[in-house]
Amino acid sequence: MLGLMQSQELLISSLIDFAERHHGDAEIVSRRVEGDLHRTTYKDVARRSRQVANALDRLDLAFSDRVATLAWNGYRHLEMYFGVSGTGRVLHTLNPRLHPDQVVWIANHAEDQVLCFDLSFLPIIKAVHARCTTIKHYIALCDADALPGDTGIPGLQSYEAWMGAQPSTYTWPSFDENSASSMCYTSGTTGNPKAALYSHRSTVLHAFAVALPDSLSLSARECIMPVVPMFHVNAWGLPYAAAMTGAKMVFPGPAMDGKSIYDLIEAEGVLCAAGVPTIWQMMLTHMEANGLRFNTLKRTVIGGSACPPAMISTFNEKYGVEVIHAWGMTEMSPLGTSCILKSKHLAMSAEDQMKVRLKQGRGIFGVDMKIVDGEGRELPWDGKAYGDLLVKGPWIISDYFKGEGGSPLVDGWFPTGDVATIDPDGYMQITDRSKDVIKSGGEWISSIDVENIAMAHPAVAMAACIGMKHPKWDERPIVAVVKKPGAEVTREELIAFYEGKTAKWQIPDDVVFVDAIPLGATGKMMKTRLRDVLKDYKLPTA
Repeated sequence: MLGLMQSQELLISSLIDFAERHHGDAEIVSRRVEGDLHRTTYKDVARRSRQVANALDRLDLAFSDRVATLAWNGYRHLEMYFGVSGTGRVLHTLNPRLHPDQVVWIANHAEDQVLCFDLSFLPIIKAVHARCTTIKHYIALCDADALPGDTGIPGLQSYEAWMGAQPSTYTWPSFDENSASSMCYTSGTTGNPKAALYSHRSTVLHAFAVALPDSLSLSARECIMPVVPMFHVNAWGLPYAAAMTGAKMVFPGPAMDGKSIYDLIEAEGVLCAAGVPTIWQMMLTHMEANGLRFNTLKRTVIGGSACPPAMISTFNEKYGVEVIHAWGMTEMSPLGTSCILKSKHLAMSAEDQMKVRLKQGRGIFGVDMKIVDGEGRELPWDGKAYGDLLVKGPWIISDYFKGEGGSPLVDGWFPTGDVATIDPDGYMQITDRSKDVIKSGGEWISSIDVENIAMAHPAVAMAACIGMKHPKWDERPIVAVVKKPGAEVTREELIAFYEGKTAKWQIPDDVVFVDAIPLGATGKMMKTRLRDVLKDYKLPTA
């Protein structure tokens, strides 16, 4: 017997329709490439999204054709989020931080038909357009009078002229909720990247999960700032969840330095901001140097890579801002866990609470997790046993676009490539990436733990731990360190700093000072590149 409930497809267009009807006057604030601050509302975003839909229809694109963006976080990019997917086409967010050759490969692999880009990325477009064999239309996200003259890009149009001439009335089509809505390529460090292809159903369900109180806790009373780029796993789903809840959104645009982020948070009354640790490190450095405080910020969501304990302490203790440690992957849409304390943790000491906050958090409803040993046997949730982390759920991929790399699943579970523990309360903690874990004398050393201790030193701005070949122990850890401006610390002082904070055999054998640690397109440390930089390094002899 079936339930007697109405059946309605879960489509992305329903999110912007809801936001327009119930939260039409809620603001969307964007710092633009033009340099000014732009203000609009959900009502206007909905209207202009319909104009985008009409403009796409007039290009005679087929259902599921890919429409690419190369853009910062802003209101025009938001209109593309809804206008493209709402028509049944697939939004493909290209990452402008990639090498032009990678942009070309990805655009051709995705078979993009249209590319909409911010003018700050015009040099990239000039460098790649002749090699992008499937793109037929180039649209610059600007006013008509801002469109450059002789760009050499055939048929280049301004966004405002292209969509502005279209009617604002449009009936969103109804179609299978499992239809593709958007795609995002992985930032893999070896081989060509692979694409996760999200569906309307998975995206709407993921938006519900993002908004939950024990997740990122969004509501119409919130003012949120997605600092995480809209070209990085759809800004962690925040644009969709914000429309679902009617939250005010503040977009930082191209100004991603610490001062610009801080100033915008203060000016717009941001309550919750989300981004990777490297962004927050720049902002905290700016604040410390200028004796600044927060007046409105209450929560910051930190993901993309493990958050150093020193950063959590600084936010919590110095500035009164709760850090929500989160974890996920491109293949997971991306949210998998969120570290919100349970009521029993509130009675704990600050030190014991910190032990919980350092974990990546509890799985949100919709994400199942397990850890397994090398033979695939499931391990207990005791907070001690560590193994390969596997996940499954309705917004986790079943396959890559075009079947690249073969089926990624193992008995229906997606192997994340992370090594983790899970405690009896369900809090998961990543101890390392499986490719980064250091094997020394038959024991594993967590590179994350080594990095976190170094990051707690007041002279250290960034630290990355890698394993180096050792004739006796197989591998030994060293830590590459970037010092804070004007700060001084010696190799001997840093190694001594580890004493009493970890087991003696886990203390790094050496400290190497570097000017910078290579970062990938999403702000993560690229240890493969660091190993290349240090390829001639030799461990100190005993």
